[in-house]
Amino acid sequence: MPSTIIDSAIFGDIFSTPAMRRVWSDENRTAKYLQIESALAKVQGELGLIPAEAAAEIIRVCAIENIDMVKLKAQTERIGYPVLGVVSQINALCRDKLGEYCHWGATTQDITDTATVLQVREALDIVEADLIALGQGLAKLAREHRDTPMIGRSNLQQAVPVTFGYKMAGLLAAVQRHLERLAQLRPRALTGEFAGAAGTLASLERGAMQTQEGLMRELGLAQPVIAWHTVRDSIAEVGTFLGLVGGTLGKLSMDVKLMMQTEVGEVYEPFAHGRGSSSTMPQKRNPIASCYIHAAISVVRQHAAAMLDAMVADHERSTGPWEIEWIVLPESFCLMAGALAQARAVVDGLEVDTQRMRANLDMTNGLVVSEAVMMGLAPYIGREYAHDLVYDICREALRANRPLLDLLAEHPQINPHVTREALARMCDPANYLGQPATASDPCG
Repeated sequence: MPSTIIDSAIFGDIFSTPAMRRVWSDENRTAKYLQIESALAKVQGELGLIPAEAAAEIIRVCAIENIDMVKLKAQTERIGYPVLGVVSQINALCRDKLGEYCHWGATTQDITDTATVLQVREALDIVEADLIALGQGLAKLAREHRDTPMIGRSNLQQAVPVTFGYKMAGLLAAVQRHLERLAQLRPRALTGEFAGAAGTLASLERGAMQTQEGLMRELGLAQPVIAWHTVRDSIAEVGTFLGLVGGTLGKLSMDVKLMMQTEVGEVYEPFAHGRGSSSTMPQKRNPIASCYIHAAISVVRQHAAAMLDAMVADHERSTGPWEIEWIVLPESFCLMAGALAQARAVVDGLEVDTQRMRANLDMTNGLVVSEAVMMGLAPYIGREYAHDLVYDICREALRANRPLLDLLAEHPQINPHVTREALARMCDPANYLGQPATASDPCG
């Protein structure tokens, strides 16, 4: 009976995805154990460390359909770890006691860590594909709206004009940096483990390093420089990477939520009949996907902290910190997959109200271009004096509820220097957009 959001029959595909759940499923994890044990037998058979007949027999039975998952559950509850239960079942399935050569020289953590790395590899591929797709959606919005003026906001107050394309391009740049980070962390994160009880591989009198090298080659993983049983920075790096991605998705969802407010109304999540409606207020259109993103990435960020905590391990094999990763790493990836799916849906179907953006620009009677006016007047009366003068005129515009342009044109210290037409150009938000044409196209 599913009891978590991730595995819920109702919420599961809102907060996660089937593809990511498959990566972290019991079946896939156990299949990875078998993949590693099979590869280990193959390499050791080729090196002459175990009989070739034993290697062939172990490879033959290392298939997920041969594992009794009910029995494995009972074995894990009794032993405390699933790997020994898997090895026990493999041994029993092999003929002529050839299964005794399974797991030769390995320790439970070797198999567990390497299986986790194989799962991380699959999970990162999913994250990368979603980031690429999200970036494509943001690039499309950036290009379409590179010249769409809107108000930029500082401390939740109207600041200066920007473009909506510029806003989307900023998020796109972050996504591109995440893809760079992903490429950089892969060689570190995708490193296997085969080091024996305390990391010294004393269990193999000969061929230890050859076994390690051959095993990693078979699995397509990097060979470790040294054992990392209790030096967990590479796993923690994966967790912090997911936390960083989550922060960017949270920024996206936060801005969408704020821009969907009734008083703002500049963008809306994709419409679907009944989506976001209230049980008592028929007029409402709530930012549902953004709420889901916010919740999921908040948990992922906390999980990143937990993986940093798991780095504080004791001696050569730890007593508890390791198991933290078992809990939070799968949840982090599953929640991140859900957040990325929601973000892609928002970006791909985002409804942009350009008329409302323009109306919001104009709602202050020109005050949002006060910086432009100040800079325009500075060559004539000095920047500092222009700042103080425009400041006082803005206060008067607010008090009298009059357009800034009218007060500027009437002022005796301004009109001798600048015509009303020139002031009107200064007061047009569309003329004070900075460099949107270049900033809105980071893709080139």
